[in-house]
Amino acid sequence: MNWEMFYLTCFIVGVTLSLVAFVGGSLHLPHVHFHLSHGHVATPGGGHAGAAHGPEMPVLNFATITAFLAWFGGTGYLLTRHSSLLVVAIMFLAIGAGVSGAAIVFWFIVRFLLTHDQALDPADYDRVGVLGRVISTIREGGTGEIVFSQEGTRQTCGARSEDGKALARGTEIIVTRYEHGLAYVRRFDELADTTLRPLQKGEG
Repeated sequence: MNWEMFYLTCFIVGVTLSLVAFVGGSLHLPHVHFHLSHGHVATPGGGHAGAAHGPEMPVLNFATITAFLAWFGGTGYLLTRHSSLLVVAIMFLAIGAGVSGAAIVFWFIVRFLLTHDQALDPADYDRVGVLGRVISTIREGGTGEIVFSQEGTRQTCGARSEDGKALARGTEIIVTRYEHGLAYVRRFDELADTTLRPLQKGEG
């Protein structure tokens, strides 16, 4: 194998693997999906992006390696075929091009793909204690529907009264427990009165 074939092979391997990773990631093909990172990346300002409790994204990962091979092979092939430079000079230029290509890909991933990732905290999605409102009357011993806001989004779910009493549409409620996709709720004013009454007695 001469140098021209060596560089061409590196180029073909790099481009092919990059395309396979892209198609696998876009179409979610089985056994072909490659993850660009397995952790999180430190971002300016002290924040972190990506999965919680994971290592920072390594510089050497599948995306940067395939980018290096493509740029290294392409540059080396063109210089070998169309220039009269020495083998050593072509090798250095090809390595420089490969490193540059890998750096651009790494920067793109960190800058655009991972900056909006956030560590998920299960507590942010716990519906117990959420304040909401009845939008479909909860009949005595029956089931209705409530609406509430969580993490900036409006959500609805089926609900039952904690004490079995009816709750009219528009009643403000608090979710006291959540089981099997059903929220158990109490009137907000009732719960507030229960909380404040002992305090008022203590002040007297």
